[in-house]
Amino acid sequence: MSEVDTAFLARYPVRQVGGETILELWVPAEELDEFNAHIVGRIEVVHEFRRATCSAEP
Repeated sequence: MSEVDTAFLARYPVRQVGGETILELWVPAEELDEFNAHIVGRIEVVHEFRRATCSAEP
């Protein structure tokens, strides 16, 4: 599981988006390299959401 230093994260605001329970950390695009450098450990995919596809019949 990956982690990011809590003190480092404190500089970024948490915003509510899309609904009451949807919270996102807002990191400016120009600071993503620094943010990524503070990720420690492996990033683990725990859920995957894909758009449903429908097959076309000939």
